[in-house]
Amino acid sequence: MRGPLGAVIGRYPSSDGSVQNDGIIRHNRKCRDVAFLVIFIAFWVAMIVNSSFGFNKGNPLRLTYGLDYKGNVCGDRNAHPNLRELELKYWLNPNQIYQSGLKGSQFKLANARTICLLDCPIPSEDSLNWICDYPEGDIRLSMDDWIDRNYDYFEFLTQEMRNSSLQLQGPCYPVIFPSVNVYWSCQFIARASNTSLRHWLQMGGVNINEDIIIDKSIHRSINSRSSVLKRYMADIGKAWAVLIVCGGLLPLFLSVIWLLMIRHFVAAMPWITVALFNVLIISVTMFYYLKAGWIGNDAISPIIGQHDPYIHIYGRELTHLRAVAVLMTFIMVVSVLTSIAIVRRILMATSVLKVAAKVIGEVQALIIFPVIPYTILAIFFMVWISAALHLFSSGQVLQNECNSNCCTYDLLAKKVNCDRCCSYRIHYTPHIGVAILFHLFGCYWATQFFIACSSTVIAGSVASYYWARGETSPEIPFLSVFSSMKRLMRYSLGSVALGSLIVSFVESIRFMLESIRRKLKVSSMAPDSSIGKAVHYSSREFLKCIEWTIKSVNRNGYVMIAITGKSFFRASVIATELIINNILRIGRVNVIGDVILFLGKLCVSLASATFAFLMLDTHKYRSAHNKISSPLIPVLVCWGLGYVVATLFFAVVEMSIDTIILSFCQDSEEHQGTAQYAPPLLIETLTDQNEMQRLTQ
Repeated sequence: MRGPLGAVIGRYPSSDGSVQNDGIIRHNRKCRDVAFLVIFIAFWVAMIVNSSFGFNKGNPLRLTYGLDYKGNVCGDRNAHPNLRELELKYWLNPNQIYQSGLKGSQFKLANARTICLLDCPIPSEDSLNWICDYPEGDIRLSMDDWIDRNYDYFEFLTQEMRNSSLQLQGPCYPVIFPSVNVYWSCQFIARASNTSLRHWLQMGGVNINEDIIIDKSIHRSINSRSSVLKRYMADIGKAWAVLIVCGGLLPLFLSVIWLLMIRHFVAAMPWITVALFNVLIISVTMFYYLKAGWIGNDAISPIIGQHDPYIHIYGRELTHLRAVAVLMTFIMVVSVLTSIAIVRRILMATSVLKVAAKVIGEVQALIIFPVIPYTILAIFFMVWISAALHLFSSGQVLQNECNSNCCTYDLLAKKVNCDRCCSYRIHYTPHIGVAILFHLFGCYWATQFFIACSSTVIAGSVASYYWARGETSPEIPFLSVFSSMKRLMRYSLGSVALGSLIVSFVESIRFMLESIRRKLKVSSMAPDSSIGKAVHYSSREFLKCIEWTIKSVNRNGYVMIAITGKSFFRASVIATELIINNILRIGRVNVIGDVILFLGKLCVSLASATFAFLMLDTHKYRSAHNKISSPLIPVLVCWGLGYVVATLFFAVVEMSIDTIILSFCQDSEEHQGTAQYAPPLLIETLTDQNEMQRLTQ
């Protein structure tokens, strides 16, 4: 049996009859769930070690640019030779590209000889252009001179070198096919230049295969799943300014504005929130339609630069954008219909929001406090994203093992070399995949932990206000927040770590099961019978219900942790009992209030996504080496960051409502159904007899 909270909350007489004035919430607290705090600290140590591995082994340039025949990353100024500004990967030998596209061929495109260039070469209209290896050995040219000569020093070659070049063994190779820059790789166009080909044959060059296979082989490599994933990760790094503005500063500004408007215009805010939400979700959906090419001619283009002739290339990025556009259409329809359905209930939410607004006005530090967890999370996310980019690029650069004929002229050895002449690849070991999954889980757990800490501090501050009867006291405006922070740091970090771990674990399990379900669906192993489909989909919905229930229980558990100082499980049990005993009284108010707050969070995140679209549509991100392959991932990241920031700030209202309602329920139980500490407005809202009778019926 739990005891009354009135004995440990509020200003109460001591044993000698005097009134205690040294604290609003007093309890014989002690550290709870210490084992989970130790686990959380060990987890952070592991996160630091894991990130250090990424910083030591990774190179984010690998996510965007390819490797040359020496194993250097294009664009790397620390490579030998210096490849600064030489960011485009070019395949030197067209016959190797042809062989890699043949069915059953043992030769892979990854084994073909590549070089880094400043721009993609095109054939000459009246002669034959050459692309030669990096100058070294007897070729006395600097890299700058080599670039100025359009990578051509064929005239300086000895007869032996020229004969080797005519056999497509280097060091110089003919430019027979035009090429364009597609995602920092020179995509060959399978239309050979007749003039260049005629000059090549007149010089005695070997036969060069002409076929659409040359086109398709490179196109298939550029649009492989691994290449697309790397480009998406690289987009995050290139759009860092967008993430800071639209994922950090803008949601901070909007969240503070929303809190201030709740404080001063509480009656109008639910209506404003619903209307703004509908406008924003329609805007974001229309942006996806624009980028998918279904409205206007603004579809994403994989070409960098202007006036490129090869504009018909469509990669996976466009397919993904169209899929998201369809999904957003469905979400938009459901959201608009739902907002229409709750219009009649908005007045109920307004009444409880008025109580929260009064609390925010009295406990003034509540509006300022979320800046502290926001700052901590901002620093964490910047380090985490940087570490993620390094982890995703932390594979080992190894030379391919190939048995095919790939002999090339070695300028240093001054002979044709057929040993270990294949190109390089980035080898990802299984432990890198494990490290990435651990890093992703760590982000989710850490985010949930900081949000939980913020919620617990807010709950403790609001509880101080409630159980002090809202009295004017120097402790209410500011000191209650700092007192709540002190209690959290001293006694309850372990409980908060446990609660956030449970949410993270359940969400991870659901994510893995969803991944397995999609793989089964792709491999045609999904259940065909009606019973199998029913079990399949019901289990998915059941997991979603479990996740939602745990998040709800956790939130109320944090309230009771702040008030009572109990362990996580004990506090959750107390909160659950209070809710079950008063479900008819608080359910209608709390649910509608949560819906309005959820729509408010979506408004902030949707506004962040909208402005991210606008920023990514500027010239900076549509040309040159800063061009992103797709706005999809940066926009979604800004959406997620905006939602997290909004959650931190909206927790002021959310936790205020939950804390006041739970305190009201406990207050009523201790005083035979009549709350003694509740504000008059809250009593009026939660004791509407007519509504109670209607709900009961």
